[in-house]
Amino acid sequence: MTEHFKPHDRVSWNTPQGMTYGEIVRVITQRTTFAGHTVAASKDDPHYEVASEKSSKHAVHRGDGLRKA
Repeated sequence: MTEHFKPHDRVSWNTPQGMTYGEIVRVITQRTTFAGHTVAASKDDPHYEVASEKSSKHAVHRGDGLRKA
């Protein structure tokens, strides 16, 4: 089961450079476009926009790729 997060939750995710930490910026619950990519999110399968603590860059991840930090 995928964990559900809310804005301001601190999370971690794995990257080729190692574990990265950041904060949930928003919960995406409908199909949208982010940085030129289609995000196929839904209420049953939400995606999360996160901001990296190191770079402050934003990215979108599925819930199953994130862990509470």
